[in-house]
Amino acid sequence: MAHHFLPLRGASNPHLQTLLPRLFRRRVKLKPVWQRLDLPDGDFIDLAWSEDPQSARHKPRMVLFHGLEGGFSSPYAHGLLAAWKNKGGLGVVMHFRGCSGEPNRLKRIYHSGETEDARFFLNWLSETYGDAPTAAVGFSLGGNMLACYLGEEGENCRLQAAVIVSAPLMLEPCAYRLEKGSSRFYQRYLLDQLKANARRKLIKYPGTLPVTLEQLKSMRRIREFDDAITSRAHGFQNALDYYRRCSGMPRLPRVKVPLLIIHAKDDPFMTDAVIPNAQDLPPGVEYQLTEHGGHVGFVTGSWLNPVMWLEKRIPDWIAPRLIPESQTEKR
Repeated sequence: MAHHFLPLRGASNPHLQTLLPRLFRRRVKLKPVWQRLDLPDGDFIDLAWSEDPQSARHKPRMVLFHGLEGGFSSPYAHGLLAAWKNKGGLGVVMHFRGCSGEPNRLKRIYHSGETEDARFFLNWLSETYGDAPTAAVGFSLGGNMLACYLGEEGENCRLQAAVIVSAPLMLEPCAYRLEKGSSRFYQRYLLDQLKANARRKLIKYPGTLPVTLEQLKSMRRIREFDDAITSRAHGFQNALDYYRRCSGMPRLPRVKVPLLIIHAKDDPFMTDAVIPNAQDLPPGVEYQLTEHGGHVGFVTGSWLNPVMWLEKRIPDWIAPRLIPESQTEKR
């Protein structure tokens, strides 16, 4: 069955699964149309569209929320955007503040529970381009944020469907996991990205983060970054307070739109704490836990013809929830 995941032969290892998309998706799948959206507080976010949104305003929409320090160039993002465009839809990556290559201006960044920018963008989207059916897909950090948004909005949600992939739905245990064993490799990589982005921001806009360049340089764990920057810049007491108040899992029971959650058991970023209890999930929430797949990996097919399973699974799940059956049959 198309919705069942079988890893690429000889590549069921979680680290291979996590890293292979960067090998197989080195070339960007499409040329985006960029748009800058000014926010009410004087800051901005950048949008990467699969095509001109004005001429494609009536097509069913897919909004992508990327992971930590991700963006359009992330393999999962441009790959899925291209797959959705091929299915007849309009896709867009909403970059979190400071994640599009240019530092944001204000004394803040983004975090796993910051839903205001997504809420503003989704409202602006329907007001600017009309009420075409819209779904959202959140990867990793963006998936946790999306879970928070869906739970907060409840019946008032502007989306018709949503998908969450490899999300750290309980932030505290996932932060500790990244400090252990082979997962420390990913922590080093992500922390280097966070520090480089913060450094660019401090150089361009001095004083916009609650640390100095020297303090930033000395950080060795993501938890230190969240303690010194993420929590202090956004009104939390410390990293622990941030993790506990912004985890998406407690908000899932209040989700009212059709939602698919995908996790891999072998995800090196996660623990069993991110697996929800079936009895806590509303009727419209579908949970898929695969044996393999790593973190936002899910590579199947063969070495000569690798297939990014998410690029089929997600559009196939979303399309019938956005596009009337009669239109789907005509395509």
